[in-house]
Amino acid sequence: MSFQSPWFLILAPLVLTAIFYRKLQGKKAAIKFSSGKLLSGIEPSLKVKMSAHLTDLRAAAVMLMILALARPVYPMAQSKIRTEGIDIVLAVDVSTSMRAEDFEIGTKRMNRLDVVKNVIEDFVRRRKNDKIGMVVFASRTYTVCPLTLDKNWLLKNLERVRIGMVGDGTAIGSGIASALNRLKATKAKDKVIILLTDGRSNAGKIHPLTAAEMARTLGVKIYAIGAGSKRPAPYPFRDAFGRVVYKPVNIDIDEETLEKIASITGARFYRATDTESLREIYSRIDKLETYPIEEKGYTRYRELFPLLLFPGLIILLLEIILGNTILRIIP
Repeated sequence: MSFQSPWFLILAPLVLTAIFYRKLQGKKAAIKFSSGKLLSGIEPSLKVKMSAHLTDLRAAAVMLMILALARPVYPMAQSKIRTEGIDIVLAVDVSTSMRAEDFEIGTKRMNRLDVVKNVIEDFVRRRKNDKIGMVVFASRTYTVCPLTLDKNWLLKNLERVRIGMVGDGTAIGSGIASALNRLKATKAKDKVIILLTDGRSNAGKIHPLTAAEMARTLGVKIYAIGAGSKRPAPYPFRDAFGRVVYKPVNIDIDEETLEKIASITGARFYRATDTESLREIYSRIDKLETYPIEEKGYTRYRELFPLLLFPGLIILLLEIILGNTILRIIP
């Protein structure tokens, strides 16, 4: 049992002190006699004895009301809530090669990054109980959002991710290292990086495999995704008149290195050649990375104040009635 408003209990000692003080004072005589010898042999009647305890009734009533004001409650039922919590950092390549438009949503052709953002949004919304963060990389790295349970805030930050926002080039090792910095201090049992790139590592001071070894030391899995079709992809250029024209460009993905990164950390490598395969990959990772946690909590409480308030009011009413009727003392 617990009290929802325990501050009211401070009044209890004050009431008890007042009662004790009154008892010590006793009751002053209504009529004074020069000598009490004539009354010395007379025993007090039952009515007189009961009248002396009217104050106790009022004290009991007030004490019950104070306890009622403190709102005692006790749990009715114990609930078990099952959740799945993993710390995940999304590491996304935003180099200029992500402008290639070899992916589609519906019938509309879109560049790789826009499709990746669309798929990531669905993935994030499914992971309700996980802390998720996001870093992007090209020649440099940038933390878009630290680990958070606020998915709406994460998705709001995702909207401002743009191709070329951190230079050009592909620093895969630096991207992994930046993601690890977000995970190394967390207390989660399972930690995951989902790395997505469409090229080869050609920038940064950290080799991708060195970064993978760091991840293994920290107990972090890296799921690596190579995004891009295996044929030349339409890539936008501007001609001499400023118009956008498309030319087929072959963008090479370093599958061998990505496979090694995933293997070193005990995870998997996936190749996404279109929008549907990319969605399927994130869906597979979503199903693979679950960790059940059981949390105990009390969901329903019973309020006990009526069991104290109503008896207190009845006792108070009884004291008033008795004090003004059969136990009334005159004068």
